[in-house]
Amino acid sequence: MPRAIDAWNRLKGHATGRWLFSRIVCWRAPYFASIRPLFVQLGEGTVQVHMRKRRRVTNHIGTVHAIAMANLCEVAAGTMMEALLDTNMRWIPRGMTIRYLAKANASVVAKAVMPEVIPGIAQDAIVKVQVFDGQGVEVVQAGITMYLSPRSTSR
Repeated sequence: MPRAIDAWNRLKGHATGRWLFSRIVCWRAPYFASIRPLFVQLGEGTVQVHMRKRRRVTNHIGTVHAIAMANLCEVAAGTMMEALLDTNMRWIPRGMTIRYLAKANASVVAKAVMPEVIPGIAQDAIVKVQVFDGQGVEVVQAGITMYLSPRSTSR
C-alpha cells in the first residue's frame, strides 16, 4: 500500500486532488467523514486541515461544536503520523487533552506539528494541535498522546 505522503505529493497540486486525498482519508477512517475535513498542507513536520462551518457541525447556539473540533484535531494528528512517521515505526492514539478557548463562529483550520521522535524506541509523543477560526483567533488547543513503537520485523 502506498504511503499517505506519497498520495498527498501526487494529489496536492490541485484543489480536486486535495479534495480526493481528504476523501481517501475518510474512506480509510470513516468516522472522520462526519466533519468533511479538507487537507490544505501536509509535509515538513506539519499538517493543516480545514473544516467548513455547516449545520452538521454546529451546536445549539450556532457555533462550531467542540467535539467536531476535537475530531478535526484527531484527523490532523493521525494523518500526520501516518504520513510522516518513519516507516519502521507504528502509532496509535493513547489520549487527548483539549482546551476550548473561544467560540468558533466560522469555518476553522487545524494546524498540527510533528513531535520529536526517537526512531526504533517505544515512546509516547504528544502531537500539539491548534485550531484557528477565519479571523486567525485560536479557538482550540489540543495535545494528542500517540504511543509509538517499532514495527515487528516479521511482516
